[in-house]
Amino acid sequence: MGATPAEPSQAPLMVDLIISLDGYASAEGWPGWWGLEGPEYLAWLDQESANNYTFLLGANTYRLMYGMSAQAAANRSGFSEEEGASLTGLSAVPKIVFSSSLQSPLDWPNSTLATGDAVDAVRELKRRGTGPLSTLGSISLARSLLVAGLVDRFRLVVFPVITGATGRERIFDGYPDVRLDMVQSRTFDGRLQLLEYVPTVLTGPPGTGQP
Repeated sequence: MGATPAEPSQAPLMVDLIISLDGYASAEGWPGWWGLEGPEYLAWLDQESANNYTFLLGANTYRLMYGMSAQAAANRSGFSEEEGASLTGLSAVPKIVFSSSLQSPLDWPNSTLATGDAVDAVRELKRRGTGPLSTLGSISLARSLLVAGLVDRFRLVVFPVITGATGRERIFDGYPDVRLDMVQSRTFDGRLQLLEYVPTVLTGPPGTGQP
């Protein structure tokens, strides 16, 4: 009925996304994470940085997040103190950027450029088992890694907004069918919902006799 989840390895891979209730990654004109990132959620983000992830991202996300991190470091933005700390802290985290348009060396500290096939590169990273991996935004990269069967955990933080008029970057367009088995859930600041799953990519709906 479906492909098996990613095999356990010394380098587990997590797809980590923030999302509106109607499935968008961002919305035109809304501040930050829809203006709803509270202190409990931001404190959790800081704690997560202690898990020694290597972040995987594409060129568009690199440009966006590097720009935000630089603005926060220079105090040239409207970020709160907690937001600024989370963004500037990303400079110290190892990052691998998959791009054919960027050039090395990258300006953002601790960023390594990878110009080859991302799926092959991540498969090798997992095989080498150098430490936990996590995507950072990068919707198309996350989709490719899931389809390839490389994802061990699929984590969403759902913000309580519907952005039917202003939503941008539909997250699940182009996805295969995926069964999700929940392994963790949590509420932040009384309104944000964390949902973490083990994903299984399906080749057909359950019970239809599809191979």
